[in-house]
Amino acid sequence: MKPFKIEVPQEVLNDLATRLKQTRWTDEPENAGWSYGTNPDYLRELVTYWQNEYDWRKHEAGINKFPQFKVDIDGVTVHFIYVKGKGQGTLPLILTHGWPDSFYRFLKVIPLLTESFDVVIPSIPGFGFSQQTAMNVDRVADLFNNLMTKVLGYSTYVAAGGDMGSVVTKSMAVQYPENIKAIHLTDVGYPNGTEDWSTMTPEEQAFGQLIQQWFFTEGAFNMIQSTKPQTLGYGLNDSPVGLASWMIEKFYSWSDHDGKIENALTKDELITNIMIYWVTQSINSSIRMYAENARASYMGGLKSSQRVAVPTGISLFPKEAQFPKAWADRMVNVASFSIMKKGGHFAALEVPDLYSKELISFFTNRK
Repeated sequence: MKPFKIEVPQEVLNDLATRLKQTRWTDEPENAGWSYGTNPDYLRELVTYWQNEYDWRKHEAGINKFPQFKVDIDGVTVHFIYVKGKGQGTLPLILTHGWPDSFYRFLKVIPLLTESFDVVIPSIPGFGFSQQTAMNVDRVADLFNNLMTKVLGYSTYVAAGGDMGSVVTKSMAVQYPENIKAIHLTDVGYPNGTEDWSTMTPEEQAFGQLIQQWFFTEGAFNMIQSTKPQTLGYGLNDSPVGLASWMIEKFYSWSDHDGKIENALTKDELITNIMIYWVTQSINSSIRMYAENARASYMGGLKSSQRVAVPTGISLFPKEAQFPKAWADRMVNVASFSIMKKGGHFAALEVPDLYSKELISFFTNRK
């Protein structure tokens, strides 16, 4: 376990500036808005800001204010933030991000949580400053449990996550119920066609139909990343504007903003998240995780698909797919189910106060 600070070489930033300047823009439909994908007008506005006003060094220094470490676990280097709590009897808490976000998702909530928790925020292997090794969620869960128990020395802890982080967290709970006292999720998993719909309530069946429709209209990214991610990876790793376009569409679609993305996330927040992928060249290994999950599922299933027995708190934000409690009960042992009035898929970044209160309320009531 070695202290770590982000220090991106200046030549990487110089190369980025050149690539942004030399972008070869494609044709754009008239008045496209977001209906064809990333809004052309907004992408040009974002890239102009990126070139002329965005300051990576400022954000690099901001991230480096938090204590960061790297450690080798079973031959894989894991990057993580580790902030000890301020009070007595603080609970150890591991927070796991998803895609296309990163450990950066949770930076705003750190000062809000350290009164109650020792906060651990790892980068999933294949993402950001962890080793560029793509692996399925069960293997990530194994590494993260080792991080908490063998590296940091906690015999028990609590865990939370969203997006891919929800799946990792569920897998940790299934594999290590003796270590995990409780988990918190913002999504619990989705119908994939293998369910026996005759056993589902009408509300669950309606949710299943919604997810089927969603995959036809919004799920193309998931299909290509689960099947042929390498084909996509070359372009995303080579073009910063291509990378931004691929990721910004998801931030727009999944955040709670009433039609203007910056009601939820600022330009600086969006670009900093993109930069974490760009400066580490980790976009290809990150999207390859989808393929590793799909292949593991084909070969016999993932532990994360099993029902979670440990107590689970759920906060359902309005821009998440609105699953009924019956579906949540099918997936996890629901101990708390909150319907939130504001926030989206990136709740910890969009509405950090609300998200933090949910975690504090759920976990501290289970001490």
